[in-house]
Amino acid sequence: MNNSITPITEDDIANFLVNTPDFFERHAQLLSNVRFVSPHGQRAVSLQERQADMLREKIRALEQRMMEMIRNGSDNAVLADRLHRWSQSLLMTQHPADLPSIIVDEIQHHFMVPQVAIRVWQVGEAFQIEDFAQGVSEEAKAFAQGLRAPYCGANADFEAVKWLAHPHEAQSVALLALRSTDSPWNVQQEDDVQAKATDVTLGLLVLASPDPQRFQSSMGTDLLTRIAELASAALSRLR
Repeated sequence: MNNSITPITEDDIANFLVNTPDFFERHAQLLSNVRFVSPHGQRAVSLQERQADMLREKIRALEQRMMEMIRNGSDNAVLADRLHRWSQSLLMTQHPADLPSIIVDEIQHHFMVPQVAIRVWQVGEAFQIEDFAQGVSEEAKAFAQGLRAPYCGANADFEAVKWLAHPHEAQSVALLALRSTDSPWNVQQEDDVQAKATDVTLGLLVLASPDPQRFQSSMGTDLLTRIAELASAALSRLR
């Protein structure tokens, strides 16, 4: 007959204390005798002091998170204001032929981008002689057509970067395809009436910086997407 006794483990003790919440009520003197090593030194502290330290650490962590949320909220408010003022400049532009230069100049001003360039195709005959409609290869148009989201990252010798005033200074770039969506809502089908949208790529917007970290592949692109959408809507007046 095996009379060996299974030793009590730390898990056994922990389970007992969890399932016996009134243990320390019956043995309150034990709490005052429990000592821990302080995380801020080698001195021993009581259980109550250690719990207070843990609470203070949690409070500091929550305060840091709150400050980060406040900073992010402030940054978002600033960006929203800049986007609003940039959009106003587009709405106030009376002559369609001025829109590409307004888009470029106002992005540089409001968003503090060192270099910006734009090319637009699919324009009406009256605008085909403008500088913004010149010097775009079929390869560049195909590249823009394939951009389903803004490209952010290093300058990989893109043709579009050569549109900048100082292309050799562009260390990081953002490339934004400009699209116009035409939606013929009254297309009659045999079984149903469907809305078909034709996605037409009409241009490419280039943002560049000498700072290699300004435009990174890991950055969020929500703001850039909004800029591309608003610019595309404005430039539809050129078609």
